[in-house]
Amino acid sequence: MEGKFENKIENKAAEKMEDSANDNRKFWKGVLCGVIAVLAVLIAGTGICYGVSVVKGETMVAESKQEKKVQQKLKQIQKVIDKYYLYEDEVDEDALEDGIYSGYVAGLGDQYTVYYTAEERKKLMESVSGKYSGIGASLMKDTETGGAVVAKVYEGTPAEEAGVKEGDIIYKVDGNTISDEELDEIVSWIRGEEGTKVTLYVNRDGEQLELTATRKSLEMPTVSYEMKDNRIGYIAVSEFDDVTLNQFKTALDALDEQGMQGLVIDLRSNPGGNVDTVTDMLKLLLPKGTIVSVKDKNGNEETYTSDGSHEFTKPMAVLVNQYSASASEIFSGAVQDYGIGKIVGTTTYGKGVVQQIIPFSDGTAMKVTLAEYFTPNGRCINKKGVTPDVEVGYEPNEQDAAADNQLDKALEVVQEQLKSL
Repeated sequence: MEGKFENKIENKAAEKMEDSANDNRKFWKGVLCGVIAVLAVLIAGTGICYGVSVVKGETMVAESKQEKKVQQKLKQIQKVIDKYYLYEDEVDEDALEDGIYSGYVAGLGDQYTVYYTAEERKKLMESVSGKYSGIGASLMKDTETGGAVVAKVYEGTPAEEAGVKEGDIIYKVDGNTISDEELDEIVSWIRGEEGTKVTLYVNRDGEQLELTATRKSLEMPTVSYEMKDNRIGYIAVSEFDDVTLNQFKTALDALDEQGMQGLVIDLRSNPGGNVDTVTDMLKLLLPKGTIVSVKDKNGNEETYTSDGSHEFTKPMAVLVNQYSASASEIFSGAVQDYGIGKIVGTTTYGKGVVQQIIPFSDGTAMKVTLAEYFTPNGRCINKKGVTPDVEVGYEPNEQDAAADNQLDKALEVVQEQLKSL
């Protein structure tokens, strides 16, 4: 909200790294100390690093040939920068330092293993939690003016109270005039500490308005729901954040109170989220048994199970597409294996690996792939995806932009099950 991320697993471990260096230049502090520390953590166990020992709480690293080679190469690169680089006075040494770590991790060739700066980590954890301090409006970039267009104002939020309307074009936030900034940058201006004020300068139908809102702690709306015809409930889940479980419970309870006879759960373009969240949601639907099992590089296995006390016994369909990934595939794979609902749509993305966020003491972090997951029947869907029971691709309708042939098919599948009862 105020803008909008891949599989996000809640942090389950902490890793402390103590760096020290006496180099006069901040850059070389980052290079020499940082590279040694990163090599110690990331290469240990591969035969490159000779050993790590702990003395008085500090990590002491035995320097390897590989580390010396890296240091020598970095010194060569720095000499070239010092001697030839035209814009040397504009060099951001913090960015250079972070670039070393980012590049090193990227060298693994795993798109899901990523290094985060302190600021990136902060945004990541906020995204994982589904909570943030802001005004409660979704934005999109206006390609014509370069401003930010208010796509949606959520009910009961500071944005609504301040009089912000959908379609407003924001051209200035406090003292920051919007020109060609990315949406994330604009969002960072709007968000801030709870209780503080932010002023939006907007264009609305040719009129310029100044609107002031007081930021407060809000939840991302990750679940929406409604009752369709024939008392078939519809729940759309955009991602699996910390806040999603309670939102999903609320949707199920509300639809039950309205006399729901069948259910369609829409996971299309859902990129994933927290393993704990998706498994807790599945406990509200599955019979007794395994939900998903997770296996690491050493063969250690963790199994998530359902006690079956909330088994959903009404007709159900789960909508997926090629962008339904990770936790969405845990969800659809489990429903399919137990046969409690039909999977409708197109084959899912095929992300059957789990990441964990490892924080470092300087505020940075690394998200690392550490395990594969398997459906209740033992299927590994990594790079394969979940194949739907009823295959149907999305077909845009030029005459009716709101038409949705995939949803229509899912509702039809549930209706057919209702007729057979």
